[in-house]
Amino acid sequence: MKGVHFLAAFGLLVLAFTLASAFDPSPLQDFCVAINDTKTGDAVFVNGKVCKDPKLATAEDFFFRGLNKPGNTANQLGSKVTPVNVLQILGLNTLGISLARIDFAPYGLNPPHTHPRGTEILTVLEGTLYVGFVTSDNRLITKVLYPGDVFVFPIGLIHFQFNVGNTNAVALAGLSSQNPGVITIAKAVFGSNPAINPNVLVKAFQLDLNIVKQLQSKLWMDNN
Repeated sequence: MKGVHFLAAFGLLVLAFTLASAFDPSPLQDFCVAINDTKTGDAVFVNGKVCKDPKLATAEDFFFRGLNKPGNTANQLGSKVTPVNVLQILGLNTLGISLARIDFAPYGLNPPHTHPRGTEILTVLEGTLYVGFVTSDNRLITKVLYPGDVFVFPIGLIHFQFNVGNTNAVALAGLSSQNPGVITIAKAVFGSNPAINPNVLVKAFQLDLNIVKQLQSKLWMDNN
C-alpha cells in the first residue's frame, strides 16, 4: 500500500509541476485587447495587461503597418530589430505569439541575447546569416542560413545572428509569446543600472579590474 500511496503522491507532484510551468496558458476568451488606461471601468487585468471590453474591440487593435520598411542599421552593432508584439498590436495580449523583423548591415550583428518567455523561429529573406545558440550544457549549435532557410532558438537559451555577407540581410522571426522579453548579455552584465560590483565581474570573467571598469563605462545600446 505504501508503494501505491507513493506513486499517487508522485503523480500529483508531476501534475502540479506541469501546471505550474505553463507560462503561456491557453486563453479563456476569443481575445483580450490590451489598453493602457487602468482607471476605466470597462477593463480587467489579464496576463500583465488591462483588457478592454471585447465589444469595444476594433480592427485597429489587431493591426500593424510598416514591417516592409527597413530598420535603421546605422549603429555600432549594424543591426535593427523591429518588434511586433503586444506593445505594437494590443490585440496580441494573451495570444502567445509575436513577430519581429531584423535588418542587418554588411557584417552586422544581432548580439548574444535571450528571450526569457519565448521560443524563436527565424527565416532569412535576404543575405547570409551565421546563427547559433548555446545549450544549458554549454554546447554551441550553429548554422549558416541562406534565403528561405529556417532555424529555431529554444526558449531562454543565449543565441545570436551575424551577417557574414558584404550585402544587407533581412530576417523575420516569430516568437511563442506576445511579450517574449529580451536580455542582451553584454548590456545586462556590463551595462546594468545600477552597475554590478566590478569585483564580481573580475572574478566571474577572470578579467583585470581596469578592463571591467572600462567595459562598464561603455554605452551599451539596444538594437530594438
